[in-house]
Amino acid sequence: MSNKKETVLTASAPQPIGPYSQAIRVGNLLYCSGQIPLDPVSGEIVIPGDVTIQAAQVLKNLSEVLKASGATFANVVKTTIFLKNMEDFPKVNAVYAASFRENPPARSTIEVSRLPKDSLIEIEAIAVLD
Repeated sequence: MSNKKETVLTASAPQPIGPYSQAIRVGNLLYCSGQIPLDPVSGEIVIPGDVTIQAAQVLKNLSEVLKASGATFANVVKTTIFLKNMEDFPKVNAVYAASFRENPPARSTIEVSRLPKDSLIEIEAIAVLD
């Protein structure tokens, strides 16, 4: 197993909007940068103000980054959810639960004052690759 740092980049997820990588692989660990609800084609936030649709887009984007590394949600061991409003937690939790049906990862959820492009949600993840 190599400890070499490898950058992950896929056109199926939004391109980085700053000096960071979509994900970094080191050995069998994959560190996924936070995904916000950007449409990968337009680069725009999907349906501003609708946290349910935004959460679904975030998870779709995260899924594409995982897929580019040969992983799925089943490989994820830890996520961090950043919410603009903690009152949105039940809606986000319902969408999240649909992606992590069995053996869900460890998770933290944090309310923040602002997210990039004024999105309502961001999710980052760590996965173990086979």
